[in-house]
Amino acid sequence: MPMDTDREKGGAPLKDLLDESASPDGSNSDCSTTSGVALSTGISCNSDTKQRDVTASNGCTVTLLHRDLWMKFHKATTEMIITKAGRRMFPVIQISISGLDPDTKYIVVMDIVPVDDNRYKFHDSEWMVSGKAEPAQPGRLYIHPDSPATGAQWMKQIISFQKLKLTNNNLDQLGYLILNSMHKYQPRIHVVQTSDTSVTFQQGESSFSTHIFEETQFIAVTAYQNQQVGF
Repeated sequence: MPMDTDREKGGAPLKDLLDESASPDGSNSDCSTTSGVALSTGISCNSDTKQRDVTASNGCTVTLLHRDLWMKFHKATTEMIITKAGRRMFPVIQISISGLDPDTKYIVVMDIVPVDDNRYKFHDSEWMVSGKAEPAQPGRLYIHPDSPATGAQWMKQIISFQKLKLTNNNLDQLGYLILNSMHKYQPRIHVVQTSDTSVTFQQGESSFSTHIFEETQFIAVTAYQNQQVGF
């Protein structure tokens, strides 16, 4: 379920709320360590070759599944195809969640934000900065189609974002996430407490958490540039 980021939570834009919880480069909600060291922001991480956990200060833990596949792409710099008609991500982000209240309802949201202010090019078998980034496209959120659901429901299932689509069509009316080609992006997962099916967002710092996995960063492209990641 795509959604523009002007949906409000207690009178404040949800996008602003989420932006406060994590910076685009992951400095507030990402863990570069693999040893489970707690950061000053209340985020802690645990990793192995197949999965990675990011735990927020409110106790919500999101686990990135198939981390070994993501790391293979990340080492070569992951590329994601974007088209006018919309293209699904590969690899697909799949997660599991723990630490939620079983009886409380939550929505699970993804957005994708620029990592930096640069435009990139693939030259001499490597990615390099080629100039200043183009203006960012309108921010959108993708609400997982199982939302809202109770914490018990979320915690017993694998959560896949296989239906999310990326596009470079600035006039897109289908709610796909709009990206610029040759720019680097960071997906972010947000778990937001809600009260009913109308997705009325709850107030309070413990009512939402943001989880960032650096290994899911990618450069948006209209065709694969590096034969190591192309198919």
